[in-house]
Amino acid sequence: MFAAPLLRCHVTYAGSTQTIEARPVADPYPVASVEIGGRFRFKAVMVGDAAHVDYIKLYTYLDARRQPLLIQEAKYLPPFKATAAPVVLTGEQHLYAGPAERELIYSCTLEGVQP
Repeated sequence: MFAAPLLRCHVTYAGSTQTIEARPVADPYPVASVEIGGRFRFKAVMVGDAAHVDYIKLYTYLDARRQPLLIQEAKYLPPFKATAAPVVLTGEQHLYAGPAERELIYSCTLEGVQP
């Protein structure tokens, strides 16, 4: 039995890990980014519905003085492996940004994708 798709990302900065979850949405624009340690912002967007994922986009921003500065945008397109169990989507990603080259690490899994 498959539940609705769930994207789960573990985001680590300065030794602290946050779990960010995303469910399918029809409109990606209202999805808010999440503040990470006062230095970064992370936004996970899964567009689609319970039966089909159209695409997944992950955005990482450096939280700069004027406004957040995009440092990575990753896009994932179907086909996605149909499984109720979590499947690794991104692998472990290491990003470096800012004057001191601060490191942000994240990895995401996807589960509940219908066959």
